[in-house]
Amino acid sequence: MWTSITIFLCLYLLIVGTATFDSIYYQWDLNRYDLDKDGMFGGKELTNEQNEAMRKLTSDTDINFSFIIGFIYAFVISTTVYICGLIAKRVRRKNG
Repeated sequence: MWTSITIFLCLYLLIVGTATFDSIYYQWDLNRYDLDKDGMFGGKELTNEQNEAMRKLTSDTDINFSFIIGFIYAFVISTTVYICGLIAKRVRRKNG
């Protein structure tokens, strides 16, 4: 039981943490192109690299739904581990 809870929490935190890190990194990367630090992009600031950085930040749905996707993946994997643990316990009782 505790093993599956620990696996769930670790996987969930790993998935959501990675998505949060990526979001922070993409925002930092985009801010590098804001030369006058006014929060707007214009003139010399509009480059292909800035457009690519903006696209990465705004069109990444994995980051936006990571808390849902992370919950689903972590739940499925931890449930599988829990069921395998129950089966292993019954086999050990039967054989031992």
